[in-house]
Amino acid sequence: MDKNRIPQHIAIIMDGNGRWAKEQGRERTYGHQAGVETVRRITSECVRLGVKYLTLYTFSTENWNRPSDEIAALMGLVLTSLEDEIFMKNDVAFQVIGDVERLPQAVQEKLKGTIERTSANKSMTLVVALSYSSRWELTNATKQIAQKIKNGEMATEDITEDVISQHLTTSFMPDPELLIRTGGEIRVSNYLLWQIAYSELYFCDTYWPAFMENDLHKAIEDYQSRQRRFGKTGEQVEKDIETTK
Repeated sequence: MDKNRIPQHIAIIMDGNGRWAKEQGRERTYGHQAGVETVRRITSECVRLGVKYLTLYTFSTENWNRPSDEIAALMGLVLTSLEDEIFMKNDVAFQVIGDVERLPQAVQEKLKGTIERTSANKSMTLVVALSYSSRWELTNATKQIAQKIKNGEMATEDITEDVISQHLTTSFMPDPELLIRTGGEIRVSNYLLWQIAYSELYFCDTYWPAFMENDLHKAIEDYQSRQRRFGKTGEQVEKDIETTK
């Protein structure tokens, strides 16, 4: 692994908790609990490697359709897992993206308190996507822009890619260079659709509770083996690299 080419923003779809638990002969909630330990482990490793933003897909808007007991267990895990130790020990700030107003009031208060207490931390920002989906986010951004046009604060001609990005919930951070999905599925599940336009995608069969530091390293090494062209030819990219040396 090239320590000088660590992606500054890694996004992860943490999939496979329930299937992992089933293979252990346990309830799905056991898998979610084990997944929290993986979050702690991977957060610490990302800080050590020098990652600046780690965004975790924790609960989608579609997940509201799951059984009520599983939703309640997940919300309870949110409350218990936001411990100051993981943030203060690693100098990690906390942020959340998503339709937070749909969450239980106790969860909303816990999220707000954690954001405030960790706001001065500088090593990395851990971003949790809760009650999140890209279609919700893009719809919400469109409404905001439309309202500004209606109020005379903006003209239709003012709408650019940058303007749209500024109205997304992720406006405070750069787009992810690397998207990892665990659990064997090969899809992005309505996650950061605008932001991952040029992200490198990495899929692995390992369930999230079993995802270890070496699995993260493999994903980063795979990312580093690729040539990111952004529409250019390979020759142009190589020339740009030589120019910057």
